[in-house]
Amino acid sequence: MLAWRDLSKKLDCLSQRRPICLLGAGYIDQIIELPTLPVRGGDVEASSRLMNIGGCALNVATALRSLDYTSTNALLTGSGIGNNEINGFLKRRGLKSDLASIAGDNGWCLALVEPDGERTFVTVSGVENNWTEGILQQVHVPAGCLLYVSGYQLALHSSDAIVTWLESISVPIDIVIDFGPRIDSISASIMSRLLDLKPIVTVNRDEATALGIREEISKQADAWSAKHRCPLIVRLDKDGAYYHQSTTNSGYVDALPAVIKDTIGAGDSHAAGVLAGLSADWELRDAIMLGNAIASYVVGQTGGDNSPSVQQLRSILTAG
Repeated sequence: MLAWRDLSKKLDCLSQRRPICLLGAGYIDQIIELPTLPVRGGDVEASSRLMNIGGCALNVATALRSLDYTSTNALLTGSGIGNNEINGFLKRRGLKSDLASIAGDNGWCLALVEPDGERTFVTVSGVENNWTEGILQQVHVPAGCLLYVSGYQLALHSSDAIVTWLESISVPIDIVIDFGPRIDSISASIMSRLLDLKPIVTVNRDEATALGIREEISKQADAWSAKHRCPLIVRLDKDGAYYHQSTTNSGYVDALPAVIKDTIGAGDSHAAGVLAGLSADWELRDAIMLGNAIASYVVGQTGGDNSPSVQQLRSILTAG
């Protein structure tokens, strides 16, 4: 069982062995810091404004790139101003979308950040959610792949096309689903079909309540995971994470202490760490520890595009 003092050494063997495919969205994030959320009809003075290129799958892709990993990036992009910004960002990061552009423009997100770092999103959707059977057939999923799916796409009108495509994949893969804050909007039928695929599920503390996991995290997470036969990760912010893979493989994984600036991209960077660890054939617990370390680094920065390199990770681990 890996301890924090050993993780910096284990980073020497963090090497991609399995392909990774990411299905999700790219957005333009407008980040505003404010003292409190406005009430209806009110007016709150904001202290700063920042534009950031984000979106769950795009954030995961950039975090993996920071670790010198590669991924197939199934990101829908359009032909408008938003698309130009997103593709320019991808090019600067040495990334690209592996799907052909479609008509229309990409969406954007207003992120309201309070002093404790908590973020609230207002999202305007665009072409990134217009998934069809024909588009999904462009996505190459090799045997042994780790296939990440963002829950944002599963809560919208194209969810049936995505799940039908997932059900049609004939080669052995591991699906990793980060359900995200719209988990309550995923229909019962879509959720049932997803869980029948036995994915690795990752949720934060609030999202876990939609799965019936509340006060007794370990007991309820164990019961949920055993019932659905899906490995489960519950991210618990400063308390680390709890996971259940089997009756003999479960438990808490500590967080790396951090001074929080904002939590934008924390869940995405955590997912990237888990994917990177699993792709290197690490045990799930060790992959979660890597995810915890990366997320702790990211919440200490402003915006979601701040994932660390292996050397930066090693520096903070040895300093601690």
